[in-house]
Amino acid sequence: TFECDLLLDINCEIYSLKEADKVTLVLASTLHLDGSPADHFSYAPSSEPTLADNYEYVMHGRVFDISYQKDGTVVIAFSYGGLLMRLTGEQRHLSNILPDMRLFLLLKKD
Repeated sequence: TFECDLLLDINCEIYSLKEADKVTLVLASTLHLDGSPADHFSYAPSSEPTLADNYEYVMHGRVFDISYQKDGTVVIAFSYGGLLMRLTGEQRHLSNILPDMRLFLLLKKD
């Protein structure tokens, strides 16, 4: 785990969280278990198992802003169809996240 601050919008009508809930959150570039690249421009349900099967809430979106701070901190803004996420942490931990990158967010309660 990395020390990061997270601010996340979720659709609370379909998935509810309380402030004290502990969660596991994963950012992934693909849902394919073999790691093969995802088609980020269309979705076709499949009977094949995917990474999403292990999580309760999944969104797909993109990085729309990255701000680098002088102290080595980076602030990354994501949009998931209008639901927003801001991830703040040390640049060395978040250097693999690039502008305009498409990512899946997977979430489950611990």
